[in-house]
Amino acid sequence: MKKIAVLTSGGDSPGMNAAVRAVVRKGLYLGLEVFGVYRGYTGLMEGEIKKFDLGSVGDIIHRGGTMLHSSRSEEFKTEEGQRKAIDQLMSHGIEGVVVIGGDGSYRGAQKLAEYGIATVGIPGTIDNDIPGTDYTIGFDTALNTIVDAIDKIRDTAMSHEKTSVIEVMGRDAGDLALWSGLAGGAESIMIPEVSIDIGGIVDKIQKGIERGKKHSIIIVAEGSTSGVEVVKQIKNRMNLEPRVTILGHLQRGGKPTGFDRVLASRLGAYAVDLLTDNQVGVAVGIEQNKLVHYPFDKILGKPHQINTNMFELASQLSI
Repeated sequence: MKKIAVLTSGGDSPGMNAAVRAVVRKGLYLGLEVFGVYRGYTGLMEGEIKKFDLGSVGDIIHRGGTMLHSSRSEEFKTEEGQRKAIDQLMSHGIEGVVVIGGDGSYRGAQKLAEYGIATVGIPGTIDNDIPGTDYTIGFDTALNTIVDAIDKIRDTAMSHEKTSVIEVMGRDAGDLALWSGLAGGAESIMIPEVSIDIGGIVDKIQKGIERGKKHSIIIVAEGSTSGVEVVKQIKNRMNLEPRVTILGHLQRGGKPTGFDRVLASRLGAYAVDLLTDNQVGVAVGIEQNKLVHYPFDKILGKPHQINTNMFELASQLSI
């Protein structure tokens, strides 16, 4: 293998730039030609491909977002779109592609593999919802962003003796809500993996009030319900005026933490090693601090698992 490319696809996550840097520099270190593909699969179809050198990825390891930009492409899901992408890769002589993204990005990489392009996927998403890895790139940064927001909201909730409902991202996974709720000392956490009766949350708030507690924090994962709906249900059940904060895309931005930079660097370099060793059609990850890889077939469609022990711990500590 002499020429490889790297692209980022789907939602951006802090640490993607560090992963791009690792892929490019490890490739160059091994004597490969490395190309950057701009705007994900859309850019791949349209030929937005540029040869990179060492300086192309200088001064990006600490930056959030992705310098390659990203997009979601409906056209690439079609056979015509996929053939456009293959033609572009062939015209540049590119034999292998590293795809950084989430579930949808992996499905695109799998399609490229079916056309004979060597592919390796790197898990880049704040949702931490990709099987085959303990952590995805960007999760730790987003987690710390949320915890910082919880701390600030708790200050004003305490000052005004209010119950605050905070809605966080995560798509259909509750990791961001669970981890941030535990780290932020939330009184209640709502995640899609566990069915929670709003009545139980109301009872906990009421018991807190009876023992003199003046404020509460409720973390709501977007995949379970909406923060606005939770506030509405609480107001219908008790004489309380909760406030709601929807953090939204604030959670995707910011400088990646040291953990995410190291994780991205390790996974990026590992992806190149696998390409040069012809271990392709796989997704890389980290389990118990060891680098691992699994075929896309064993990753895609596999249900996300929550740490039930951690959820139980959060419940125990919030009595």
